[in-house]
Amino acid sequence: MKIAIPMERREHEKRVAASPDTVKKFVGLGAEVILETGAGNLSSFSDQDYKDAGANIAADAVAALKDADIVLKVQRPLTKEEGGIDELSLMKKGATLVSVLAPLQNKEQVAAYAAAGIEAHAMELVPRISRAQSMDVLSSQSNLAGYKAVLDAANEYGRGMPMMMTAAGTVAPAKAFVMGVGVAGLQAIATARRLGAIVTATDVRAATKEQVESLGAKFVMVESDETGDGEGGYAKEMSDEYKKKQAELVFEHVKKQDIVITTALIPGREAPILISDEMLAVMKQGSVVVDLAVEAGGNVTQSKLGEVVETANGVKIVGHHNVPSRLACDASALYSKNLFNFLQPMINKETAALEMDWADEIVKGTGLTRDGKVVHPLLTEGGN
Repeated sequence: MKIAIPMERREHEKRVAASPDTVKKFVGLGAEVILETGAGNLSSFSDQDYKDAGANIAADAVAALKDADIVLKVQRPLTKEEGGIDELSLMKKGATLVSVLAPLQNKEQVAAYAAAGIEAHAMELVPRISRAQSMDVLSSQSNLAGYKAVLDAANEYGRGMPMMMTAAGTVAPAKAFVMGVGVAGLQAIATARRLGAIVTATDVRAATKEQVESLGAKFVMVESDETGDGEGGYAKEMSDEYKKKQAELVFEHVKKQDIVITTALIPGREAPILISDEMLAVMKQGSVVVDLAVEAGGNVTQSKLGEVVETANGVKIVGHHNVPSRLACDASALYSKNLFNFLQPMINKETAALEMDWADEIVKGTGLTRDGKVVHPLLTEGGN
């Protein structure tokens, strides 16, 4: 069985889908691993690191992909319609593609996988069940994004984060507000607390209150009978009445904040607006907002993807591309371990062949295409 890891070619992507550690593990299971030369350079993994782990290095994407039974990627393959190399056409019929594929946003590409005879699995659709936790790429990458968001905020904030008592006087601690208490939000809370900020947080899911308080932060929430708990532990979209109450609460709270970090995402939908123009207008000069949902449309009205913008009243809004990729080495190490944990149970220990069990809820949850057809219920006729 041949496993190929090509270089990631999409803009702003520095991660790679295999680390030397996971290469060694795959080789130990009897697989042949082929990496495109330079695939790990931006993640601080050299070709020699991979060779030492037992991988073969291919000169280019064509050589890496042509005979591969499994293709591991971070982001979906480039197609000829997007310009540049057509990665999909380089894969052989019957190959298995495992990656973050954004299928709900790219249904035409999913159809292309089926037409090419590729069995595609979208790692962001791994079901949130106990035995799949080690495969959860959204959690592993969001954890790093939450940490990096606080560092980005601290970098843009023109003052110190912790309280400092000096002979010349006392520096007050920064006040940080985290909106959305998923994996990214919890890590942002923990990181801001470590840096000495006074932290508050909010979420539409009342169940997150205990988690917030366990990290030493104060929970701020609209009093309502409506619950924001959606399927799989995700938040669901709230009613207009709830959104109005939330906006009023946040409006008063952000006036006093130095740093605001927004993390709210709804799977398959545009990110909800949490910080409006009116809220930005009442924030203090020099305060910083980091929008971690900017790639999904943004939680902040004036955020711009790939830019740090400043409002008329001196509020900085940070909207970096692909935040996990800004910690490429650690992000790649965690992501590649997610992929290994996904595939390892399905590799026959005697023959080293991949044997996908389509009766398994993890395989069914991630599987987009099979035998030339689109099979995932979210994408087939009648899907939700």
